[in-house]
Amino acid sequence: MGEVIYFRHRVRYQPSDTPFSQMNITPLIDVMLVLLVMLILAVPVAMHQTSVNLPPPGPITTTKPPTIQNLVVTSDGVAHWNGAIVDDAALQAKLRTLAIAGDTLRIETDGYARYERFNQLIAMVNEAGVENLGFVGNSRYKQWSKPSNS
Repeated sequence: MGEVIYFRHRVRYQPSDTPFSQMNITPLIDVMLVLLVMLILAVPVAMHQTSVNLPPPGPITTTKPPTIQNLVVTSDGVAHWNGAIVDDAALQAKLRTLAIAGDTLRIETDGYARYERFNQLIAMVNEAGVENLGFVGNSRYKQWSKPSNS
């Protein structure tokens, strides 16, 4: 049979005394990524805008102020129209009349009223087409923390 010959090459690393001629771009890439992230975060803040539909300019007309109607929802879900208790059918009729007349509706809700009932009443107001609407008594719910007992 034939004889097996093994070759061993010893390669030693010899540092070169010549300067490295290629530029290290890793720090440049890091700086560019930081600038890109800053740009991505800064542009939406600078471009934030809110569109508001303003009425067209026109002559100032002196008309009588609109009549204000009050709708109060108690904690048990009963609706009061200007102090009188109304059921849902009568309330819908009153809301349609209010929308046609262009009067203003003020809604005040007891803090313990169910949100479901309040949502039903807002849906009725929306279906009736009431455009002048205000909420009364919401300033007392500004602080959501529990009051101190001192």
